[in-house]
Amino acid sequence: MKSARLVSALHHASIKVADVDEAYRRWSHLLGLHGELTGKNEAILRCAYEDYALHLRQTNDKPFLDSVCFELAAGLDLAHARKTLVDRGQKIDEVEVPIRGQGLKLHDPDGNAVILIERVRPTDTRPNEVRFSDTVPGWHPRKFGHVNFLTSDVRRQVRWYSEVLEFGVTDWIGDEGVWLHVNADHHVLAFLEKGFDHIHHLAFELVDWGELRVGLDHLAKNRRHLVWGPGRHGMARNLFSYFRMVEEEHFIELFCDLEQLTADHEVRHFPDDPHSSNTWGILPPRTYFRFDKAAIQAEEEQTYAYGKPIPAVT
Repeated sequence: MKSARLVSALHHASIKVADVDEAYRRWSHLLGLHGELTGKNEAILRCAYEDYALHLRQTNDKPFLDSVCFELAAGLDLAHARKTLVDRGQKIDEVEVPIRGQGLKLHDPDGNAVILIERVRPTDTRPNEVRFSDTVPGWHPRKFGHVNFLTSDVRRQVRWYSEVLEFGVTDWIGDEGVWLHVNADHHVLAFLEKGFDHIHHLAFELVDWGELRVGLDHLAKNRRHLVWGPGRHGMARNLFSYFRMVEEEHFIELFCDLEQLTADHEVRHFPDDPHSSNTWGILPPRTYFRFDKAAIQAEEEQTYAYGKPIPAVT
């Protein structure tokens, strides 16, 4: 496994929302996150004791993913990263990142915004379980785990993340799906070629199957039905379940038991078959890669379960 020389970890995702107060309450309640409003039109949310996992920013734009932020490798500063990226032909902008201060912003070939910040060692390095806190809820994800995109050119995306940000390729499924790592986690980023560019899902890690069950029951009580899962991915081996966060036009994955890579990991090529996607045998519905109103309505009405046709994308 090639160790990352530039990026070491996923830090947070920034999301454009229509109403920051509503989005803050919804994300907090559905996923057991905690945080605070940081201004009139902004909020941050945490899984546990990290800086934060989500940055919500109210805008008049379409509610959607705004950017994904990664930490640089330990010991690297922004000046080094800037020079490295400029030498690699990248246009860099300086941005302010909540709590962390200055960051570097650039865009991948699909136009997705990527922000880089310096690695900061936590002041309290004890395990989470021995820290004192009266703010972390009983039900909450362990951490923000990865981000998956749909793309119109998966090879182009792989080249950029490999050559510019030094991500390592973990695995392929067929010729259209690729998973990338920066540390021992199987992946922090993935791309599926589907003919268009779009965020697909943000993924949050839970401790185990028992906590996943609690989380799914909680979603059910709040009328957030699963679109796919529970199941186990053949590639990456994690248990998974997906539901829509329809308000911001993407899915949320709750997962556990993700494969941890060994130092001698080499890229693997899985066949594009049902077993690679789900060893338990059930593939996602045809709406899984759609974000239009007809697809969402079909899921709500379970159209495909009744054998009714799903309207084509208009």
